[in-house]
Amino acid sequence: MEHIQTATFAPGQVVRHRRFGYRGLIFDVDAMFSQSPEWYEMMAQSRPSKDRPWYHVLVDGETHTTYVAEENLELCGHTDEFDHPLLSSLFDMADNGDFASRVSVN
Repeated sequence: MEHIQTATFAPGQVVRHRRFGYRGLIFDVDAMFSQSPEWYEMMAQSRPSKDRPWYHVLVDGETHTTYVAEENLELCGHTDEFDHPLLSSLFDMADNGDFASRVSVN
């Protein structure tokens, strides 16, 4: 029987990368690693687990996105003034200040 991992974070949550310190906004979640073995060898230097959730993240103040293992993220309390060019195409601001996804993802 296959063991299904439950994601700790969800689209619309602001997180901080534990190692690199940047703030990010989750816009998609993969139940497990879904990039190529070559990508993992080149980019995942800390060799995080491939069997735990991975997240697609908008990087605050930048124009790129990242793909991050759950173990490298923590919830960030600073959620206002998020800046990314894809923000308005992926999210609406909810009445309570949260980010509400505009698109259906995994």
